[in-house]
Amino acid sequence: MNEPSGPSTFLVGGGWSDPAVHEPFLRAATRAPGSVPRIACVVVDEGEGDGERQFARYDEVLRSAGDCAPVPVLVPAGGRVDVEAAAGAGVDGLLVCGGLTPAYQVAFADCLDRLPGLLAARGVPCAGFSAGAALAARSAVVGGWRLDGVAVCPEDTGEDLDEIAVRDGLGLVPFAVDVHAAQWGTLPRLIAAVARYRLPHGVAVDEDTLVEVAADGRARVSGAGRAHSVRPAGGGDGGVVVRSYGAGESFLTG
Repeated sequence: MNEPSGPSTFLVGGGWSDPAVHEPFLRAATRAPGSVPRIACVVVDEGEGDGERQFARYDEVLRSAGDCAPVPVLVPAGGRVDVEAAAGAGVDGLLVCGGLTPAYQVAFADCLDRLPGLLAARGVPCAGFSAGAALAARSAVVGGWRLDGVAVCPEDTGEDLDEIAVRDGLGLVPFAVDVHAAQWGTLPRLIAAVARYRLPHGVAVDEDTLVEVAADGRARVSGAGRAHSVRPAGGGDGGVVVRSYGAGESFLTG
């Protein structure tokens, strides 16, 4: 896949206490001063009204962050995203919401190669929240809590998977992403994934924290928590180098 191009990509590591982390995304989606951006919110619907309930949470938090018009794009579990509905005419921004990360990976499976180009061509910024942030990667860490049978993070963070799984993602950012880093203890999972799968770079994002990735490859951190960058140490021994960045700090993604 191509390197990121076009609008910035916005990665939120989860959390509901700080709507302000969504403000940069809404500003990027605003086409003209005074206009109200339409935000397509992709939610995997697990049935029995779950999709509508989940969308209502995003509708509330986005409206708390700024003037906008969230629009639900509900996808049944096991179904596929209609890419034209998600990023078509009349859409000013795309938010890929949270939930079971493997289910979101399945939902986007038919448009992994098309969506980044479509967003870039139409100038539509994309944000990912929790699962949506993880899926923004080219190589997406979709879950798991053990490596070769050894626990590396809490079992209840495994996303219904046992062994750590890395699958094709959207390719909107060139690094792997994990979320709820400090709150759920998922940084060790990302470290294990970078080492095992020889990933060139990974970033674990705390809750209520935003990593904004510009088209030039520079990432900027804002919000209450930190972003934890994981890179191979070199030498081929499986070691990694971890560096954490707080609000106002930035780093190169390549």
